[in-house]
Amino acid sequence: MKTFSHRSVLAGAVLVALGCSASALAGGRPDLVARGLQAGVPHAPGELLVKFSDGSDAAAQEAVRRGLGAEKADTVRAGGPGRGELALLRLPPGLAVADAVRGLSGNAAVEYAEPNWLYTHADAANDTYYTNGSLWGMYGDATSPANPFGSQAGEAWNGGHTACGSVWVGVIDEGYMYTHEDLAANAGTNPGEIAGNGVDDDGNGYVDDVYGWDFDGNNNTVFDGTVDDHGTHVAGTIGAVGGNGKGVAGVCWSVKLINAKFLGRNGGTTANAVKAVDYMTDLKTRHGLNLVATNNSWGGGGFSQALQDAIERANAANILFIAAAGNSSYDCDSSSSCYPAEYPNANIIAVASITSSGAMSSFSSYGRNTVDICAPGSGIWSTVPASGRGKKVVSGYASYSGTSMATPHVTGAAALYKSSHPGATAADVKAAILGAAVPTAACNGKVVSNGRLNASGF
Repeated sequence: MKTFSHRSVLAGAVLVALGCSASALAGGRPDLVARGLQAGVPHAPGELLVKFSDGSDAAAQEAVRRGLGAEKADTVRAGGPGRGELALLRLPPGLAVADAVRGLSGNAAVEYAEPNWLYTHADAANDTYYTNGSLWGMYGDATSPANPFGSQAGEAWNGGHTACGSVWVGVIDEGYMYTHEDLAANAGTNPGEIAGNGVDDDGNGYVDDVYGWDFDGNNNTVFDGTVDDHGTHVAGTIGAVGGNGKGVAGVCWSVKLINAKFLGRNGGTTANAVKAVDYMTDLKTRHGLNLVATNNSWGGGGFSQALQDAIERANAANILFIAAAGNSSYDCDSSSSCYPAEYPNANIIAVASITSSGAMSSFSSYGRNTVDICAPGSGIWSTVPASGRGKKVVSGYASYSGTSMATPHVTGAAALYKSSHPGATAADVKAAILGAAVPTAACNGKVVSNGRLNASGF
């Protein structure tokens, strides 16, 4: 498991700056929240996430809201017997988020309070499929065409390892074009929901969430057109249909994809990210979906206990959380700017990007202790809607670059491994992926495995 020990902060000093004592705070990481606020990390103005203490009653929680002059905007995670809820509060005009955090520091009814951080996807535009030499991220040493720095997925396919229709992957991102010619056959649907009847059949709080849910728009329309190019590109690298003579092939040719859209036109918030992660966990725990992983090609924001807790609930359900390291060329061991990739949860696989020549991509963040593996991320062709935002598109396909593009190579590999090792736990899958990594000079000392993805090595 990754730890925070390499970037310890004097929490007491930060708490003094906020005018409170360490003993007054019941949970969370106030030192890291303060660091993010002081650094100006973007967050939703006038919004505060509050986790009420377990055992606090309705009167105490109402007193907290009244004391701030705040309104309850949303229940992010409901409470229960003896368990305090996670609520999104809307602060009154003139009350800064930092001041509200400070004001709640000594309140026994509050476990932690933090900003509603903003996240964006981690891609960067670039331009030029398997037979014409473009899909280098899928190649291996002995494929034709060949590239030793590809994911080696092609070698797995050559060995007959293409079927993975029993495995599901969650795409937490923008929406994705589930009607795309290269994705439609792999578009998973919620087995507990009856399409179009206007009823929440499975009782999860979302009506007609057949292909997933749009947490940004609060509706069941997970694909909203060309604005969802990033999510569609990510989905294609994981699971575009292979062997159909069209376009591209994903790492796992027949994997089932389900979507939790939380990134909208202006990015996404912590509150919606928590809902999206919990949505996937609920699909597995209540419906029994063979959900091996979620793909998380996004980042930003500061430390969030709420999001880390949601990732840990996914961990308890044996779901990997595969995350982009980020595109800021940061050393994540020391910057504390690589969330969610740098959370210490054991189910996280954080991914850096390499080029077709095996170099670390110039934009890629890294970290000997906080980033796990390298994967192809520069010049990656995949599925997109008919047009993408200011990027070259050829008949529903485009080349993008970023750790966003590296991450779904690893997610697809996780699905590929799970398909041939059905009894594998999340920890088993992670160990297999890292254990098969090919030592690579550019990744040596920069990632935990010191190497790059090898999807044919397990």
